[in-house]
Amino acid sequence: MKAVSLVEDRFPYYRVWLKRGFFWYYLEHAPLHFPVVVDNRLPCRKFGKKKLLIRILVSHNRISIECSHILTDGTGAFEFLKTLLALYTEECGKALPGDFNFHRPGNAVEEEEYEDSYNRYFRQEIPPMIKRQKAFHIPYALNSRPRFKTRHIKVSLSSIKPKASDKGVSITDYLVAAYLYTLQEIYEETGTYSRYKKYKTIRVQVPVNLRNIFPSKSMRNFSLFVLPEIDLRLGHYSFDEIIKTVYHQIRLETDKKLINKNIARNVGPERKIYVKSIPLVLKSFILRLKFYSLGPGQYSGVITNLGKVSLPAEMESMIDHFVFTPPPPNNMLKINCGIIGFGDRLVLSFGNISRSNEPEKKIIRLMRDQGIECDDLSEGWKNEKQISLIK
Repeated sequence: MKAVSLVEDRFPYYRVWLKRGFFWYYLEHAPLHFPVVVDNRLPCRKFGKKKLLIRILVSHNRISIECSHILTDGTGAFEFLKTLLALYTEECGKALPGDFNFHRPGNAVEEEEYEDSYNRYFRQEIPPMIKRQKAFHIPYALNSRPRFKTRHIKVSLSSIKPKASDKGVSITDYLVAAYLYTLQEIYEETGTYSRYKKYKTIRVQVPVNLRNIFPSKSMRNFSLFVLPEIDLRLGHYSFDEIIKTVYHQIRLETDKKLINKNIARNVGPERKIYVKSIPLVLKSFILRLKFYSLGPGQYSGVITNLGKVSLPAEMESMIDHFVFTPPPPNNMLKINCGIIGFGDRLVLSFGNISRSNEPEKKIIRLMRDQGIECDDLSEGWKNEKQISLIK
């Protein structure tokens, strides 16, 4: 609990709750402590009214955090978790290297840590992105309540890295291509007259950490996304064709100029006087009507890679693996995937609210066909040291 108390002092801007104003929702400082609760329920539970938007969960030798995307993104959440683990390691009597970079208590909290970097880098003259056509969605029925289930797949980094290198792409490119290929298989297996085949574009949302593009230290949400796609009106795509498409589309869309267009799309409407003057009750009604057409209606799935975790040996000796579970998908997407690497293990965490496990099975089969070592860990690792990051 001492480590929790220290991390609480270091991240005061996370001690907030969501309040409803007349024109906007806003975050307000809350006189509450970070909750530490037993991890014995389903993950990704909603945060209640007058509650913090972050919680710490413990169960035997597993430590997890859950946080709302309103509060921060994957990078910010992981920095919080890394600090908590570092402080816990020190409380266990292990000294950490002086050059290990984490948010050490006692250091001054910089104003930039809690700034809105979207507004900082917004440029008024940049035109916004255009709306995209609707995308294909998997046809499976929703699971009975409680719907959300997770499935973890371990992939050998030393096995997948050479495969990606041989193709001249990153591991993220490779896995996004595998996800698109899997969705194409599902599309082709769907009945000819199914309403799900009305839209022939398969598009995947891939979040991007904007701190790698702009010099921001913000611990708030500062991420956007790219949308690599394949157009099935042009015919069937081989895996190599998808890899090539993904590689070029991701690099094009992460160009700083196009990222500026994305920021303009997100921030620009908020600055319009007529939007500011609309009461929140009416704003919420309009956004509910537009949610699927402006959001998940435009992409078929989400795959987010937090990257490989590197920690001092003193900490790594206490950890077996990490799991990164992205937010539960909505009723349209039904499934999403979070990825994180540690040591020689890359863990793919699928969150699924449908009755089918076909997407996960197909990805396992595809990787094994490519000669990549992977194991389904849904029933494994129950007695090993696990660190989870759940958003």
